[in-house]
Amino acid sequence: MSTITPVSTQKDVLVGVGCFVTHTDSKTGKTHILVGQRAGSHGAGTWQLPGGHLEMFEDFETCAKREIEEETNLILPLKDIKMLTATNNIMHVEKKHYVTIFMWCHIPEAAIADVKVMEPHKLQGEWQWLTIDELKKKDPLFSPLQKFVNEQDLTFLN
Repeated sequence: MSTITPVSTQKDVLVGVGCFVTHTDSKTGKTHILVGQRAGSHGAGTWQLPGGHLEMFEDFETCAKREIEEETNLILPLKDIKMLTATNNIMHVEKKHYVTIFMWCHIPEAAIADVKVMEPHKLQGEWQWLTIDELKKKDPLFSPLQKFVNEQDLTFLN
């Protein structure tokens, strides 16, 4: 059995935070998830949740709140942001290794009007609202999100 030992400039495992920002469509009753297509970094062209890197001495909820505001213009109440799980993401091709903390915040439908692209160099196109079935059909998903979709209970998104 052989193992892959990537040569990398990344020396430590990094911590990423991705946040499921959801709202319920009043017409259909379906939950929609905010996603965008990555640009300008590893995983470019893949579909992602808003999020980013955990900073030193930052708790998960504060990181999710900060990253979502920086990327989408949404200001989430800290008390409404919940942790879902963490995944271990070894990205051999990219020579990267992340632990990804997945968070969740359900927002009022009226708040979706506030969403806008705040970092156009990091996103191809606009943020999109998708149902879980639509998200599963997006190809390709960013590898941590794909791992989440493959391995986790997604009933909270129905």
